[in-house]
Amino acid sequence: MGRAERYRPGLWSSLLWSLLAVGGAILLVRYTRGLGAVTNLSDQFPWGLWVGFDVLCGVALAAGGFTITTAVYVLNLKRFRPIVRPTILTAFLGYVLVVVALLFDLGRPWNIWHPLVMWNPRSVMFEVSWCVMLYLTVLALEFSGVVFERLGWGRALRLQQAAAVPLVVAGALLSTLHQSSLGSFYLLVPGKLHALWYSSLLPLLFLLSAVAAGLAMIIVEARLSARAFGRTLEMPLLTSVGRALFGALSVYGAVRLLDLARLGVIGEAFARTREAAFFQLELALGVVIPMALLASPAMRRNSGRLYAAALMVVAGLVVNRLNVSITGLEGALGGHYVPAAAEVIVTLMLVAVGFAVFALAARHLPIFPAVEAPGLTDRAAGAAMPTPVAVRP
Repeated sequence: MGRAERYRPGLWSSLLWSLLAVGGAILLVRYTRGLGAVTNLSDQFPWGLWVGFDVLCGVALAAGGFTITTAVYVLNLKRFRPIVRPTILTAFLGYVLVVVALLFDLGRPWNIWHPLVMWNPRSVMFEVSWCVMLYLTVLALEFSGVVFERLGWGRALRLQQAAAVPLVVAGALLSTLHQSSLGSFYLLVPGKLHALWYSSLLPLLFLLSAVAAGLAMIIVEARLSARAFGRTLEMPLLTSVGRALFGALSVYGAVRLLDLARLGVIGEAFARTREAAFFQLELALGVVIPMALLASPAMRRNSGRLYAAALMVVAGLVVNRLNVSITGLEGALGGHYVPAAAEVIVTLMLVAVGFAVFALAARHLPIFPAVEAPGLTDRAAGAAMPTPVAVRP
């Protein structure tokens, strides 16, 4: 119809706007009538989906930011440089959305600034609050170079690049601290968290699983970006990330099982209980099946298997964090928490906003390298070819 034809949004745009409309209405009710009006939270279950998924998973899945930047700027692994910017963007958006989720979940969100002036160094929450604030600042400074380049601010860009290594070191330190400290939250509930998840090594397990999940998110983000923007999938780089992911899963899986054996509770994993079933799901999705898919170089060169393995690691991380924050506590608390529909909708809205902002930034900022590295096809499982894989939407 030419100019008279009206704009018709696509499926994903329609879904985004629908989630924003419904989620906005839910948040209006939440801020006017309180958490009880839109959630199934209670004194028995004060932390639910908005903490278990939006915060714990959001922070862990953003761990690729400090992992890749440390590899490039500290370990001098320059071959990973092409994926630094999209990885930093993913981490930055992840942390921004974590803070937004906290504003939804806190009973008095207008007091979120209190840790800035009301210090309690003995509190785990105080340490996490400061680490998240500082690391979010570091990510903003790391990402600022992309904005400066787009605006043509040469002097600001040179200053940002000169500060790259100190920023990366600070980011790695801060991220390591609060990734592990999130696990320290649950050391405060001995006798309440199920034996399959309660351990003095919980901070270390949170850190190791976050590193694996961050690497997996790099692969997932690369695959989705390639499909969305018609880009070439950089298989040589992703194959290397897949190898690192296999190593991270090996370390995490070994520490996890040895810790269960050390505590004498490994038999709990095979009991006919609800907790054991969720533990088996977590271990299968997050460790066993991905390691099988990544076991050989030929498998890691297959883009389909690499993507499937990364998705499973992400899913396993989500199940793990929900097990720690919800499933593992239900037995001791004497009930079951099921998130309200409003909680699920708000969570989906945050995820959709994250994808939409990433897409907007990728279209208008120099996120991806202008010259792409040669890729590999996966015509057969692991078959190497000299031409890149063109991934189409």
